[in-house]
Amino acid sequence: MHAFPTRMLDDSIRVLLVDDDDLMRAGLKAVLSSDSRIDVVGEAGDGRAAIAAVRTHRPALVLMDIRMPDLDGIAATREILAGSETKIVILTTFEDDEYIFGALNAGASGFLLKRTSPEELLAAVHAVAAGDSLLSPSVTRTVIERMAQQPTPGLTGTDKLDELTPREREVLTLIARGLSNTEIATQLVIEESTVKTHVKRILMKLRLRDRVQAVIFSYESGLTQPGPKAAR
Repeated sequence: MHAFPTRMLDDSIRVLLVDDDDLMRAGLKAVLSSDSRIDVVGEAGDGRAAIAAVRTHRPALVLMDIRMPDLDGIAATREILAGSETKIVILTTFEDDEYIFGALNAGASGFLLKRTSPEELLAAVHAVAAGDSLLSPSVTRTVIERMAQQPTPGLTGTDKLDELTPREREVLTLIARGLSNTEIATQLVIEESTVKTHVKRILMKLRLRDRVQAVIFSYESGLTQPGPKAAR
């Protein structure tokens, strides 16, 4: 296991770009560099280079492709998170990506579609860097559709729901719908700090790693039911 140094604190969000497509990295860098609060500190073209770059640059967040030569994004994510608090967002094309749940189990904080808009990319970086998971409604729907076919062992258990208060169940349902803390606070007419407290307690009581697993648990336990499939 590699030991990664604790990242340095500064006013900007330090981001590492990992993708074997030079043009994709250039496009991502151009968008991210347009935000003065984001600092692209490095790039890598495969998983092994990404591991080395994390040790060197100490990023707050890594945008990680999955399919790469030598070492894929899932293996790189698992090794990076074994020795670092760096957050990792997976870059993916859901339509043909069969490795999504490997990334979930490896500890990724969320998923970003490669066709996402520049505005959504910037918002995603800020959200994950602030401690949120990236779960837009469209991504959530895809996760749940795949989850129905490939359940993740250890996340089910309706008896665990009994440990949650009615308000915590309500918050969990809204998390499963892809709402952010701010959106949940608005819908429930409560302070965002209160929502954060509820989320922490939900994860602790259900022994879940993050909001991504909370979404899966909510659907697998039957608390939340998938809605009609959206047209594509």
